[in-house]
Amino acid sequence: MSLFKARDWWSTVLGKKEEFDQGCLCLADVDNSGNGQDKIVVGSFMGYLRIFNPHPVKTGDGVQAEDLLLEVHLRDPILQVEVGKFVSGTEMLHLAVLHSRKLCVYSVSGTLGNVEHGNQYQIKLMYEHNLQRTACNMTYGPFGGVKGRDLICIQSMDGMLMVFEQESYAFGRFLPGSLLPGPLAYSSRTDSFITVSSCRQVESYKYQVLAFATDADKRQETEQQKLGSGKRLVVDWTLNIGEQALDICIVSFNQSVSSVFVLGEKNFFCLKDNGQIRFMKKLDCSPSCFLPYCSVSEGTVNTLIGNHNNMLHIYQDVTLKWATQLPHIPVAVGVGCLHNLKGVIVTLSDDGHLQCSYLGTDPSLFQAPKVESRELNYDELDIELKELQKIIKDVNKTQGIWPMTEREDDLTVSAMVLPNFDSVPQAVDVDVGTDLVPSVTVKITLHNRLALQKAKLSVYVQQPLVLTCDQFTFEFIAPEMTRTADFSVFLKGSYMPSELEGNAVVSYSRPTDRNPDGIPRVIQCKFRLPLKLICLPGQPSKTASHKLTIDTNKSPVSLLSLFPGFANQSDDDQVNVLGFRFLGGSRVTLLASKTSQRYRIQSERFEDLWLITNELILRLQEYFEKQGIKDFECSFSGSMPLQEYFELIDHHFELRVNGEKLEELLSERAVQLRAIQRRLLTRFKDKTPAPLQHLDTLLDGTYKQVIALADAVEENQDNLFQSFTRLKSATHLLILLIGLWQKLSADQIAILEASFLPLQQDTQELGWEETVDAAISHLLKTCLSKSSKEQALNLSSQLNIPKDTSRLKKHITLLCDRLAKGGHLCLSSDATAPPSMVMPGGCSTIPESDLEERSIEQDSTGLYTNHRHLIAETPKPEVAPLQGGLA
Repeated sequence: MSLFKARDWWSTVLGKKEEFDQGCLCLADVDNSGNGQDKIVVGSFMGYLRIFNPHPVKTGDGVQAEDLLLEVHLRDPILQVEVGKFVSGTEMLHLAVLHSRKLCVYSVSGTLGNVEHGNQYQIKLMYEHNLQRTACNMTYGPFGGVKGRDLICIQSMDGMLMVFEQESYAFGRFLPGSLLPGPLAYSSRTDSFITVSSCRQVESYKYQVLAFATDADKRQETEQQKLGSGKRLVVDWTLNIGEQALDICIVSFNQSVSSVFVLGEKNFFCLKDNGQIRFMKKLDCSPSCFLPYCSVSEGTVNTLIGNHNNMLHIYQDVTLKWATQLPHIPVAVGVGCLHNLKGVIVTLSDDGHLQCSYLGTDPSLFQAPKVESRELNYDELDIELKELQKIIKDVNKTQGIWPMTEREDDLTVSAMVLPNFDSVPQAVDVDVGTDLVPSVTVKITLHNRLALQKAKLSVYVQQPLVLTCDQFTFEFIAPEMTRTADFSVFLKGSYMPSELEGNAVVSYSRPTDRNPDGIPRVIQCKFRLPLKLICLPGQPSKTASHKLTIDTNKSPVSLLSLFPGFANQSDDDQVNVLGFRFLGGSRVTLLASKTSQRYRIQSERFEDLWLITNELILRLQEYFEKQGIKDFECSFSGSMPLQEYFELIDHHFELRVNGEKLEELLSERAVQLRAIQRRLLTRFKDKTPAPLQHLDTLLDGTYKQVIALADAVEENQDNLFQSFTRLKSATHLLILLIGLWQKLSADQIAILEASFLPLQQDTQELGWEETVDAAISHLLKTCLSKSSKEQALNLSSQLNIPKDTSRLKKHITLLCDRLAKGGHLCLSSDATAPPSMVMPGGCSTIPESDLEERSIEQDSTGLYTNHRHLIAETPKPEVAPLQGGLA
């Protein structure tokens, strides 16, 4: 933000709901008054032509009736206005108005008034040209070195230059390779047209070359061009600037030196006549318009650059000399002499704000009044100080500026998932095999207490779950209004999401007396999707590669009552066994023991255990809460499945490394393809034909390799995303087991989730492995550290992809080891020393049942291996076998 604002000399607003662009403003003595005073000529896309001659009584005055010299409605949209010597036989200035299909040249004249209303102005049409092609912009000048008159060149939307010698049409030429029109300017010193093509390069064409080139009545190559009749249109010079251009301007220091200024999207360039860069400047903000003009200092150029931050910067070459703030975003800027005031800056916005301003500051004449002396009552000051300290203390306790109840009363958000599936499934473009994919409707209800502004609802679910609509906008113009939003959710991919929980976030603005625009606030509401959305009843499996056992302190509950939607009618006697089949094809089996208070979950994939395990615990908690039992607890006493978890980490890391290799190989093949194309282009441009030497065959082979590598990169990215989703499911499961194993609190589980799940998306620049490794290393060096030496170690400030996953797996194992020995997870720096107490059996293997294979029992002699010692195994307790026919 600038310290100084532009000093408002005169301003007005043009029309209502009119639009303007950079060609709609021109400053010149359009009425040929001869006193050196410029007039402001403005044309709009609505077809209105206005001419102003501002002369405010005092600085900052608005528009007066006599300031508007002329206002005419020309019906057609006005693309550009220019003033020059456009009429033959006279050197008087005339006004050229460019419409989309017509060019009109007018004379502006005034008649002295005999009454107090002042002078009268009118325009007279001198001539017009009907255009065969839609116009884009125009430029003018003494083309070909003519004296005393200006010619006009119009660029069409399809890249054709049409030259008009005043009242007559001269010729038209298509620019070679033109795709989209760019800004156009004329350099009188070199007698050439300069534009920026859609290839993002500045191109210069000599007028003589354009005049003698083959006529362009149609876009296709004519038979005369094929036979060699006529001259080919050849560019004089080109310069690649690497970005699209907004405007071009030519500034001449004298008759021997001129510069070409090009305003890009991020830079502005100063070029010599031959296309060499004199200098360039990288801009901090996105520009909207510019105007170069000769500086007072010899050999330098000043440039006015307006940007989309309502700022106007003044540069002397590349040095910023002044920055001023405008009340609008300028799309056109000009400098002129108005009312005997030289150097007035005229800016125009796209919605019609026209302002004349100047640079500088006004002195502040305000003087602070003298404070009345009075005696201080120190007792009252002490009481007031204590009250303020109490308010500050209460605010610090609530951790916010507003109470939570007040924020919740502004807007209430509730979510309801309908119990039944949609009668007509909304699933489209799914990839889950032959299964019929259902969809379920979720209804979000919003109720406001106050009038709110800009309420926007955004809904998020975990992929591959997809929403039919995820963005909604509401207007709460009155209190006590209720709005609802309905959408459907369905599974789109063949793999499982990491969570069935959705999140509805509402952002809105609450207006206040001090801030009418409103204070931005956010409120969210979470909802749980049904398991049957991604899962079907399946046949229980007797064997599985991965098994988990969850212990409880209450008698087992019938699985048919916990999962009523997955009961198999033909197997009513198997009340303690349920089978689940995900829509992707994998199966999970759930068993409940009849004699012990245990539940077993088993599957062929480790990550598939997460959703069923989490759903089981949630439904058990809801079941016992309905029964009025509050002391229900779950625990996990088995071995921590780190090996299965590490296999998923290795697979995910391998896909990341493969992605880097494929991208490097694709970059090499792309460089090779461009090199072959350059050589072929050189051969084709050569006047003496030479053999291609199999370059065309090499080009075809390289192109096929580029396409194949691009497909491989895309396929690897899809596999990487699926692998990351499976890794997140396994991570959720590991955090759940650690929490049940060590009886962690909700805050401690939140610390583990923040450490193991820091990213919502996995990228090559910042991946899951290095981020989690840094977070776990921080925990090991702070709250889980053994000594002060570990706390003094500094972590690396830069995260790079590791060479392998051995360090990460070592740190995860060490984290479980420290927790088993009584480590306490916390974020405060005080509790960094772990207690010396060791929990009994914290590291030992406790078999899930007597039916475990002996090989597994023999391999689990020690859960975690430390660098100094091996933790011994505690004696194996006797566990009753699980009943149900599948044990």
